[in-house]
Amino acid sequence: MSTHAHLDARTLHSRLNHPVIDADGHWLEYSPVMREEFRRIGGAAAEEAFTIQSQRVPDALKLSLAERQRRRVAQEAFWGSPSANVLDRATAMLPRLLYERLEDLGLDFCVVYPTAGLSYHRMQDTRLRRAICRAYNVFTAEQFRGLSDRLIPAAIIPMYTPEEAIEELEFAVTQLGYKVAMVGGLMRRRVRQLEEENPQASQAVEWYDVVGIDSEHDYDPVWRKCLELRVAPSFHNGARSILLRKSPSNFCYNHIGHFASAGHAVAKALFFGGITRRFPDLNFAFLEGGVGWACMLYADLIGHWEKRNRQAIEHTNPDKLDVKRLLQFAEKYGSQAVIDAVRRGEGLEGDSNSRLTGGIDDLDDYFRCQVQRKEDIRDLFVPRFYFGCEADDPVNAWAFKRDANPMGARLNALFSSDIGHFDVPDMAAVVPEAYELVEHGLIDDNDFRDFMFANAVRFWGEVNPDFFKGTVVEKQAAEVLRNGR
Repeated sequence: MSTHAHLDARTLHSRLNHPVIDADGHWLEYSPVMREEFRRIGGAAAEEAFTIQSQRVPDALKLSLAERQRRRVAQEAFWGSPSANVLDRATAMLPRLLYERLEDLGLDFCVVYPTAGLSYHRMQDTRLRRAICRAYNVFTAEQFRGLSDRLIPAAIIPMYTPEEAIEELEFAVTQLGYKVAMVGGLMRRRVRQLEEENPQASQAVEWYDVVGIDSEHDYDPVWRKCLELRVAPSFHNGARSILLRKSPSNFCYNHIGHFASAGHAVAKALFFGGITRRFPDLNFAFLEGGVGWACMLYADLIGHWEKRNRQAIEHTNPDKLDVKRLLQFAEKYGSQAVIDAVRRGEGLEGDSNSRLTGGIDDLDDYFRCQVQRKEDIRDLFVPRFYFGCEADDPVNAWAFKRDANPMGARLNALFSSDIGHFDVPDMAAVVPEAYELVEHGLIDDNDFRDFMFANAVRFWGEVNPDFFKGTVVEKQAAEVLRNGR
């Protein structure tokens, strides 16, 4: 049994032989100040966008349950911020107080993501989206200025076009000094046929662009710009209020699994789109969804390749069917109706009832990532993808189970506190809660070091070796990067 059991965060931290990096904390932007500052920074467009975004959730909560059912509007979150614990509420609102409290929370360094700003880069109107993202990034950089040795914020990067993403990346990194970028990965788009044939109906039908595959845009220039600017992109997408997560009455129904669902879609798209093949030095993070879905996706990618690679699918090629031999079986075991149909050659194309392939150029779904053997899947998936995991999730241990993951892989779990949000009633309890994985024998101390420190260093430091320069973890981070994987 560990000697760290039941210790407070500060004491537990003092007994660790490594720092603790929070890869995904959150702050609560204070709306009265934001409104004034957005008007100053971005003018009328930024203020208009802020007003629209500020009313989105309250407007949904004003509807009665019956009206939400009639409109099929999802139940939104209510009471989502700390209230009973006033110190934690103030800590989430005030970056300088968070900076002051880090040692009490057992944290050395924290990357802070938005709360209100999580949805800004998904606004449909281009003018408003660009204005609010720019205003937010300027405002947030000002709020966190002077704290970068322990605390840095993430810029929000709109991705509806590669051009806007590149422009905001360049501004945020070169002008504002950002080192962390939260990029969009589930962009709502109209169906072109409906827009052309029935514009009114097209307003109610959308598809979601997952940027890695089947997009109307080529996002490779964005990934090249990330490498040029030495920024590892992170996705903080959610799938709440989409399709199967659209209950009008139950927020928890809508919330459970929605980050995992969004991360699964984007990671799968980046893999099948060949992004990790073409950009082998770029890391990607998928935040707040845990790592269980990633373990399943990794195994599924291998299992499907074994059954559906270009050579393997030949065993289902309708042209390979020996009809004469099949007829012999039908004559021996089938009814007369079956015999007659087989003799006529009807319905022998399989469960698709067709010999068609949909007009695709390459029958191998893995052709973009050039997979020749299953080890290629491991090499394209495992080193490049990182997964934000909250402290109270026991499934985090799956990432470290070499005997459970194909080819003995260890997936890259990132400690993500989620402080500032409803699921963290006590900020000081998060690090001890994460250590329960060790106390319960689910992972060992070396795994815990990777989870709480080294994986975060690799995620950002492999893309930007100077990421931790000037921070309180500079020396220890340099050692991790020097030793490699």
